Amino acid sequence: MTYFEDYVAGSVHEFGSITVTEEEIIAFGREFDPQTMHVDPVGAAAGRFGGLIASGWHTAGVAMRLLVDHFVTPVASLASPGVDELRWPNPVRPGDTLRIRVAILETRGSRTKGDRGVVRCRVEAFNQRDEMVLSMLTISIFGRRTPG
Repeated sequence: MTYFEDYVAGSVHEFGSITVTEEEIIAFGREFDPQTMHVDPVGAAAGRFGGLIASGWHTAGVAMRLLVDHFVTPVASLASPGVDELRWPNPVRPGDTLRIRVAILETRGSRTKGDRGVVRCRVEAFNQRDEMVLSMLTISIFGRRTPG
């Protein structure tokens, strides 16, 4: 069980993996981002990417799943005020297997609430070819094991 005190600035962790299927890409695209490149394999083949690709929001969802499964602690996770600098430098294609790298950039105790702290991380997702498919800065609030 991981608490705020266990997150160490400067440490780097790698987790994964999740394989993204064509069916998942199309289902997500139809529901949330119905652009041709995400929902129509034939139309996508004639487009800029030369084939079907996952929505960037789908990619962010996969990265979030990996974060929750492997990094965000169920006993101390309190919230996240947001994400900065979200980027999708390369597309995710059917059959890609994603993993994440989490670099803890900064930890600091809350200025107003002694029972918690803030952790800033750079989260990057990579496919099986080591191409970066997502980069974002996350801000998370975690409870302390012992209130300060």
